[in-house]
Amino acid sequence: MAAYKDEKRGTWYVSFHYYDWTGKNCRKVKRGFKTRKEALEWEHHFRMKEADDLDMTFGEFVEAYTRDMKPKLKPTTWLTKEHILRTKLLPFFKDKKMRDIRPTDIIQWQNKQIAYRDAKGKPYAPTYLKTLQSELSALFNHAVRFYELKSNPVVKAGPLGKGKSEEMLFWTKEEYLKFIVEVKDKPYSYEAFQILYWCGLRLGELLALTKQDIDFDNKVIRITKSYQRLGGKDIITDPKTPKSKRDVIMPDFLCEELKEYTSRLSGGLPADRIFHLTKGFLHYEMTRGSEKAGVKRIRIHDLRHSHISLLISLGFSAVSIGNRVGHESVDITYRYAHMFPTEQTQMARLLNEQYMEASIS
Repeated sequence: MAAYKDEKRGTWYVSFHYYDWTGKNCRKVKRGFKTRKEALEWEHHFRMKEADDLDMTFGEFVEAYTRDMKPKLKPTTWLTKEHILRTKLLPFFKDKKMRDIRPTDIIQWQNKQIAYRDAKGKPYAPTYLKTLQSELSALFNHAVRFYELKSNPVVKAGPLGKGKSEEMLFWTKEEYLKFIVEVKDKPYSYEAFQILYWCGLRLGELLALTKQDIDFDNKVIRITKSYQRLGGKDIITDPKTPKSKRDVIMPDFLCEELKEYTSRLSGGLPADRIFHLTKGFLHYEMTRGSEKAGVKRIRIHDLRHSHISLLISLGFSAVSIGNRVGHESVDITYRYAHMFPTEQTQMARLLNEQYMEASIS
């Protein structure tokens, strides 16, 4: 490899021949480098990328993967992916060459994740193990599709973990009503929990709400965005899925409560967020309220499960519930099938009637 000085511009450039993946002899020129070292490093990475089988190390490929994928993903999605790359994948694979990583290496990594225990002796959840493997497989798939790696060793190594979550927690209406009384002394958390339970919003959707999003005349909350706090900055993104953009009609009592609450907010513009709360604060309030009420502690997201279970108990269909909470109806059916006992009972009753009618005739 060699780099050349562009005396006219005062910069460095590389000019070289290489064979692309089809075997064609190509010439490549790249200008504008500040130093000779930068020019040579660029040529080195280019040649590794164009090799017939991927010669760069896993750590080097993660850098390329980051350049390719980070601009395409939501900040929150990339943050999750980056954390797994940095803490779960790079420590094990960093110095191994991509082309030399075999299914046996993947199996050793899988066994290490399975054997993990935290300070309390708790292992990773099966769903989290599956997430780790999915991220690793996605990285190798990218190498196969765009960097000429011959195959994905994760596929050959077999599955890790499982996709179905453990049984979800939720509050019955009676449990929620006991809880909410105990946090009524703090109007901001009280109103936040009321919306989460009675409307089934995701936490990010709640924290993104502005006065402009609420139509009190028609009793509608318009979900158009989501809020996260990343790197010390407030980030507003689109909701989780396209279907998540929706209108949620409030019960009359909640509409009146929220109207009174927002009227007491001093200053601010219509486009300002209503709830300046942190996830940590709401976690604390969940603990405080559940302990005082004597009900089991659930997660903030479980209020959404609680809302859905309440709608199921009231006899609404999966399609109607899915439209309200921003889920596909098939997801509602799959995730909450065990909560539809009335439909199963009705099916059995009608089948019994069919049998009895046939027996009589």
